[in-house]
Amino acid sequence: MVNKLIVSNVLHRPIRTAVSVLAVAIEVGMVLLVVGLCHGMVNDSARRVEGVGADILVRPPGSSFFIGMSEAPMPIKIGDRLAELPRVLAVAPALIHVNSVRSLDLIYGIDLASFDRVSGGFVYHSGGPFQGPNDILVDDIYAYANHSKVGQTINLLNHDFRICGIVEHGKGSRRFIPLTTLQDLMGAQDKATTFFVKCTDPAYTEQTADAIRTLLPTYQILPITEYMALMTSNNIPGLNYFITVMIGLAVGIGFLVIFLSMYTTITERTREIGILKSLGASKTYIISVILREASLLTAAGIISGFVGSIIMRRALIGIFPTLPVELTWDWRFYAACLALLGSLVGAFYPALRAASLDPVDALAYE
Repeated sequence: MVNKLIVSNVLHRPIRTAVSVLAVAIEVGMVLLVVGLCHGMVNDSARRVEGVGADILVRPPGSSFFIGMSEAPMPIKIGDRLAELPRVLAVAPALIHVNSVRSLDLIYGIDLASFDRVSGGFVYHSGGPFQGPNDILVDDIYAYANHSKVGQTINLLNHDFRICGIVEHGKGSRRFIPLTTLQDLMGAQDKATTFFVKCTDPAYTEQTADAIRTLLPTYQILPITEYMALMTSNNIPGLNYFITVMIGLAVGIGFLVIFLSMYTTITERTREIGILKSLGASKTYIISVILREASLLTAAGIISGFVGSIIMRRALIGIFPTLPVELTWDWRFYAACLALLGSLVGAFYPALRAASLDPVDALAYE
């Protein structure tokens, strides 16, 4: 009987119901997309560094663990000293430049021969390796997003490059140019940002890392497993604050809309509530009816938010293929809990007000 009453009340005011459901859906979708975008970018960057195939990263003293945050303070000759260490199979220097024109991404300047020894080589979808200093390799995702083809000319760092090959994604960057070319463009001759070190066996990673720390005591030496553990939103400066602010904003939207919806509903139903109380309905019963109605609206909003976030994710990836958005089940659960909590808190005061109405005054209400 109570459930039938609640459903009837919800269906009786379709526009208000739709607005309430939409507000909760926006709240849930906003939480999922903001968190999914932030975590997706961090995780995608980490996976691509891991995809290079190195066992150890050698970074400059005092540099951020986030690849690309420092430019090129390391002499390239360090690579020769690293290659002489026991249990080191290959060393690949990389000069990494943060490109912020049109999009924020990384450009790798690589020595193709040493990079291939560390990574196992690129898988070419079309074209082939560098043939000259003005050649560039792009991955398949970048090529799809920009409709790029082998032989096409693209302008990068105010310099024209010819696309010589399209490679499988997942090996550090989406664009690769010869190391010496990027050094000239950046004014960083004989310098590198990172050294990728490959061990003869992954089991030797810790011993090799200790040997490198002895050789380069002030440098940042990161086994790839340690690097992957560091690449979380908790370690990115300001990212967690941004996520918290956006989640707070989303929850605030849901809270206010549910509050206003329930408050105006109580005002319109004052006479109905008076009839229920005159028939013996307790305060607990009245509060329960209001909160259950708010829960029903929230549940519909949560489901709509889930569906909407999936549609928005597909739309974003369709428009921006290089933009990673990860919708995880744990954050679906957190978003649902936040929406439900915010809605119940928003509905509690109107429910308490309804339960406190005097039956005589409520029956006389016009």
